Amino acid sequence: MNPHFWKNKNILITGHTGFKGSWLSIWLKTLGANITGYALPPPTNPSLFKLAKVCEGMNSIEGDIRDLDRITAILKKHSPEILIHMAAQPLVVKSYEDPYNTYTTNMLGTLNILEAVRHSESIKTVIIVTSDKCYQNKEWIWGYREHDNLGGIDPYSNSKACAELITSAYRNSYFQKPKSPSKNISVATVRAGNVIGGGDWAQDRLIPDIMNSLIDDSLITIRNPESIRPWQFVMEPLEGYLTLAEQLYANGNEYANSNGNEYADSWNFGPNESDAQTVDWIVKKLSSLWGSEVSSKVLPQSRPYESKYLKLDCSKAHQKLKWKPKLNLNTTLEWVVEWYRGYCNNSNLKELTEKQIKTYQNLKSS
Repeated sequence: MNPHFWKNKNILITGHTGFKGSWLSIWLKTLGANITGYALPPPTNPSLFKLAKVCEGMNSIEGDIRDLDRITAILKKHSPEILIHMAAQPLVVKSYEDPYNTYTTNMLGTLNILEAVRHSESIKTVIIVTSDKCYQNKEWIWGYREHDNLGGIDPYSNSKACAELITSAYRNSYFQKPKSPSKNISVATVRAGNVIGGGDWAQDRLIPDIMNSLIDDSLITIRNPESIRPWQFVMEPLEGYLTLAEQLYANGNEYANSNGNEYADSWNFGPNESDAQTVDWIVKKLSSLWGSEVSSKVLPQSRPYESKYLKLDCSKAHQKLKWKPKLNLNTTLEWVVEWYRGYCNNSNLKELTEKQIKTYQNLKSS
């Protein structure tokens, strides 16, 4: 990643009020980018967006990703060069409770972005953020590669697989020469694992549940204590997205073969295999770092299905983008605890978040 690339670039981020979107917005502001954000209000209270005053120094617009006319008008008015689409309904449990809005947000929202981009005069690069859960998960021991079958058992996972298919169809139909000689737009999808970090208060997510229990000294309920997840610090995939965006932007006119720009494809950004740990391990490690024990209760198995094992093969990103994770899981959890201690101590959370970003940016890949 080249930090100097982003200075004065016009960027549109959808979903900038969410957890990952807030971290990305803060980071890009420190790099001197001109950011427009489009999203619904923050999905939680408290939220990183409010606590770190993310709206300061950027153009923050409130709206629904399912409103095509609004998105089209925003692209025309603000003329972004790079679009990073992160707006989504991101929770598996909620997708069981509200499948319709999960599908319309994650599928129709992606469709609206691509349709608006198709008519844009300014966009050069698009990153569509989906999920590691988009794969047809067989819960085997091997990491999924980008060409493995898409699927998804639950509505959330399946909606992200659908977003991948929609993006592929639009890329092949409208954004590649010679089919669209007047357009120079490179579009890629990115798939990451369970991102964690300070400022996440989402319902039914493990780290927020644990930290809330530790802060309140209350019982934590666990759905699947033996489930293994690819835990990674939130900055890890974000750096991958930005590295990929730089290559898409630089190589937009260079079509390596009849299939188009070699970077305009799907990409995995997951942690090192050694950082795949069980839910129970995470609970005990965070309790130890916090300095107190947390009592836990395992919920009955009558709850909706969630995969127990999933990991990514990130060989392509390692080889072609020279991207690799920088933090191991132990250090990641230490940073999580540092952030929430700052929250409990009424620290300046904007400064704390920027400090972690700067420290991360200066690290070398492991």
